[in-house]
Amino acid sequence: MHMTLTEEARCLYGDEYGPTPECDLQHEEYLFVEALTFADADAILAMLRELCPNIVDGLLPVWVRNLAHRLVLLQRPGEPELMRAAAAGLWTHGPDWDGIAAELERRAEALEAR
Repeated sequence: MHMTLTEEARCLYGDEYGPTPECDLQHEEYLFVEALTFADADAILAMLRELCPNIVDGLLPVWVRNLAHRLVLLQRPGEPELMRAAAAGLWTHGPDWDGIAAELERRAEALEAR
């Protein structure tokens, strides 16, 4: 078993900034999705920040990034900074998600206006 979600993602998808570690563990996408699904927000954010520090970079598939942001927002629904980070990823990989990105930015602004 991997020690962190980041390590598991790195083994499965690689790392643009460093070599993929040697690992004898089974690497199946469904196992990673299970780990991601039940990870806490801090673990998910650590993975995103380490493997995709500039939003458009990194080797994580776009669907993994979108799911990761969604799971973080479900765990921390009232944090404008996280909403903006999720929106930035959606804008970058859109246009299919432009409406969702705009709504996240509106929600972030509304929370900050309170």
